[in-house]
Amino acid sequence: MKKSSVKAAAAAVILSGAIFCTGSQMIRAEEEIRISKGVLIEGVDVSGMTAREAVDAVQAKVKEMGEATVTLTMGDETTITATLNQLGLEWGNKEIIDEVQKLGTTGNIVQRYKDQKDLEQQNKEYDITFTTDNDMARSYLEGCSIYNSEPVNGTIYTADDGTPAVEGGTDGVTLRVDDSVTAVEQAVEGWTGGELTVDLAVDKAAPDISQEELSLVKDVLGTATTDYSASSSARAINVQNGCAKLNGSLIFPGEGFSVTAAVVPFTAENGYEPAPSYEENRVVDSYGGGICQVSTTLYNAVLKSELEVTSRSNHTMIVTYVDPSKDAAIAEGVMDLAFVNNTDAPIYITGYTYGGQITFTIYGHETRASNRSIEFESRVTSTTEPSGVMLYPNTAQNVGYLNQVQSPHTGYTAELWKNIYEDGNLVDSVQINSSTYQSVGTAYDVGVATSNTALSQAIYTAIGNNDLASVQTVIANASSYTAPTETPSTSQPATEAPATEAPATEAPVMDEGGGDVTIVDPPE
Repeated sequence: MKKSSVKAAAAAVILSGAIFCTGSQMIRAEEEIRISKGVLIEGVDVSGMTAREAVDAVQAKVKEMGEATVTLTMGDETTITATLNQLGLEWGNKEIIDEVQKLGTTGNIVQRYKDQKDLEQQNKEYDITFTTDNDMARSYLEGCSIYNSEPVNGTIYTADDGTPAVEGGTDGVTLRVDDSVTAVEQAVEGWTGGELTVDLAVDKAAPDISQEELSLVKDVLGTATTDYSASSSARAINVQNGCAKLNGSLIFPGEGFSVTAAVVPFTAENGYEPAPSYEENRVVDSYGGGICQVSTTLYNAVLKSELEVTSRSNHTMIVTYVDPSKDAAIAEGVMDLAFVNNTDAPIYITGYTYGGQITFTIYGHETRASNRSIEFESRVTSTTEPSGVMLYPNTAQNVGYLNQVQSPHTGYTAELWKNIYEDGNLVDSVQINSSTYQSVGTAYDVGVATSNTALSQAIYTAIGNNDLASVQTVIANASSYTAPTETPSTSQPATEAPATEAPATEAPVMDEGGGDVTIVDPPE
């Protein structure tokens, strides 16, 4: 018994050792199992590789694929180019290594034989899936926050061809990092190779003036031109200066616009020069003379655009560069041309001067019917011929000076009517305004400088009575006026001009004038 027990124990030890050795060899054998021939992972042939070798080969493929370009968009304006490796591209389904390793090498003999025969007939290909390293993706996207931006208001300008052009009007964007990391992960999970575009998550802030809104400003609503070629140099400068100040004005729906506010003050510092203007019923030089032709030209463009006019005044006397009732006088603190944008889109005013002409064009969104047209008709309702004269003392000239400075002006009353046509047929007439222009007689400057009190009193009395004949009589008899008795008599002759009849001279050709306080344009 003892001997048998020893033999049994020995056999058990030997058997257990055999089992131990067999287990170690099995583990090493599994590590060294070679993948069957004809197996590919993401295009990588892993035939004959061990699991470790296959992992390394596929990992190299993933790294190579990770150099693919990914375009990250932040809103509509910003794009960022990166690689998938920079975003932490990773191989997601590594468990397929175990699956391919078992193919044709595990199972019963029948299953192994069948798998091997299938592989001989056709390769077995496996796709891999992708994911990202969350920390790497987050780190990269946090750096993209430098592209956050504030909204940019749109601006409109006149292009080289004279039409409006738009720039800006873009949203402000702020990157949402957490949501963007999720967006990248989702995009990568569905990626099958090649370039990739990912729309990052952003918060948008719209500008006050959008490009979409300004892009509606493309239609000519109305345009008007007047001629100032006969103007003096100073008046031409004033017209050009006023036009430039209105050029480029942008007016939004429902917004009002004041022409006077846009062009004042009428000073040398603001680019104006003294030029002939109306002051009450008289032509005088003042800074800004001619500015009313600017407002008048724009008024006619506004009428054709059918904008809502809220303020308009006619001149005190007629002007010649437009028909009666088509004028619009302005004067700081007194008269204004004002209107409202009553359309559904912004309007843009362009103005230019060239060859002695001034032109304004109003652009906007045309919604009026194509078969509809309008014209403006000036109707003179009465005429008053000028009579009498206007006499003005001129302290810079001696008694004896008499000069006609202004021709007579016929007075008018007039109305402006808008005629509306459809398919060329008159369907309606609407009165737009009415105007009254004063009748004014010939104006003279009368010299009043003299040291003779009696003569001075006589000439001022004649002027005060607005009596040209009396003025001429005083001038003719100037030498007969004696000094007051209390004035010592001297042998020195009087210094004033000899008493001669000074006939009226031809009135100078007057230029159109401008706008200062209480002034409006005279005619050419």
